[in-house]
Amino acid sequence: MSPINNTLWPRIRQIVATIAFLLGLVAIIALITLFIRWQTATLEARSTVPASGGWHAVAPGRVEPLSSEVKITSVVAALVTEVLVKPNDNVFAGEPLIRLKDDELRARLAAAEAQVSLRERVRDDQRASGKAAERRKAEDSLDEAESDVFDARAALDAAATARRAGRGGEVQVNAARATLSRAQDTFNLRAATLRSIQERSSLPSQSEGQLNIARAERSVARAALDKLTIRAPISGTVLQVNVKTGETAMPSSSQPLMVLGDISTLRVRVELDDRDLGKIKIGQSVIVRASAFPSREIAGKVATIAPIVGPASGAARGQRSPADVDVAEVLVDLTDRGPLTSGMQVDVYFRRTEP
Repeated sequence: MSPINNTLWPRIRQIVATIAFLLGLVAIIALITLFIRWQTATLEARSTVPASGGWHAVAPGRVEPLSSEVKITSVVAALVTEVLVKPNDNVFAGEPLIRLKDDELRARLAAAEAQVSLRERVRDDQRASGKAAERRKAEDSLDEAESDVFDARAALDAAATARRAGRGGEVQVNAARATLSRAQDTFNLRAATLRSIQERSSLPSQSEGQLNIARAERSVARAALDKLTIRAPISGTVLQVNVKTGETAMPSSSQPLMVLGDISTLRVRVELDDRDLGKIKIGQSVIVRASAFPSREIAGKVATIAPIVGPASGAARGQRSPADVDVAEVLVDLTDRGPLTSGMQVDVYFRRTEP
């Protein structure tokens, strides 16, 4: 071996030994850090347990409206022309929230209306008698009721929008809602009447059939136009608005346009470890605590227990443990909502019950 190798190899061994020592030291420091964090988390968890004690189980949860969070999306891809509400606004079921660009569909509806008028004149040139006349009258009556519903819904949209903009009041909105309700009742009644008549009537003539087709096409155009006004499916509060005028609403978007909820009453959705499932039952008392209000204990009762166990979603508290756990979803009704708000993370303590 040359003198150069005799000098180089000892240095290489020394460097390798130094690197190995440093890596071992880093690993030891990491283990110590993890242990300290675990100890700290354990102490914090123990310090948050309510003083009254006697708990069967503790599980993470998230506060939500009684209605759950209703996510509003669009069923068509279209340009947003108007956002009519903002967060914290209270809305009624059926109130318009968002308007999408509808020029093309309004033109299509106008063409369908013209076609219906033409087919009505052709049909009226042919007289009908007996059961055929009775059926024709019922068809006309139902068509009129459908138009009344369409017009009443448009009037309600206008009244609600005007009130939201400060140009109208609650009286106009209530009157429009009552008119729409009556129109829908009338439509349902006339639809039932027509079905009864059709069962004992002859087939329509060619002109009557063509009119029925034109009316059906107009109904399709009305339904398509109606989809471009996004309305509230429930009465509640606007919790979140994720869209602006000028943006494009996409049905495939992962983010909802809006989020609604009935926050007049709150509940807690809990992910309970399946090992604790046999320790709780419906009606069992619980205590709910939030880190934002450490001195408050809010009472509640178990409302429902899901009949299925599955992987934790992580929605309640993120990843609490590196190991996956199976959980059962439990809903807790709050006796008093206290200072809690929708979306808040909480801990739920299930009170021990007598056997």
